[in-house]
Amino acid sequence: MAKKTNEVSKKKDKPIFQSVDSLQTVVNVVNEAAFALNEKSRTIRESAIPEVLMGALGAGVGAVGSFIALYGLGTVGLSAAGIMSGLATAGGAVSTLVGGAVSASVAGIFVLAAPVAVLGATGVGVAVHLKNKQLQQEKERIYKEALRKHEAIIKALKEEVNADKERLDYLQSLNILLSQAIKDLRKDLGVVA
Repeated sequence: MAKKTNEVSKKKDKPIFQSVDSLQTVVNVVNEAAFALNEKSRTIRESAIPEVLMGALGAGVGAVGSFIALYGLGTVGLSAAGIMSGLATAGGAVSTLVGGAVSASVAGIFVLAAPVAVLGATGVGVAVHLKNKQLQQEKERIYKEALRKHEAIIKALKEEVNADKERLDYLQSLNILLSQAIKDLRKDLGVVA
């Protein structure tokens, strides 16, 4: 029983934004908020992320567990086809030398893994430390910018109370997305609200 509790607690402690790339979703929303503040006639229709904004309006505040889930698009990953074609390309020469006895994809795994295996544990440890430090700094920078944009969006909502419904929906969707991003960044940074 204690093991299961431990596993649940480890899962809760896992950061929401686990890489600099995963922060791109927040950057997209912060950038969209900047456009919204600079262009008083801008609505969801003109947005670069209309589906995300409509999803935020539909979900509302507190309806989703995290910003990544609310954003819906997450980060762009590699497809299985892309990985396999890359491995096949990398392993093509080895496969040819062995006479085709080994598939190009399997050979590619060994070709691409060889340099990684050569790296020492110290080098990997230093790289991980630097990567984590960079991620922490980027989270702090984006957190501060998201706070500034969130305050500005709230101010715009108050000032533009007589704007048309499309504009108000647009600002409200940005408010929801920024609120959730700030909440998740606070969690990752250990900031008490």
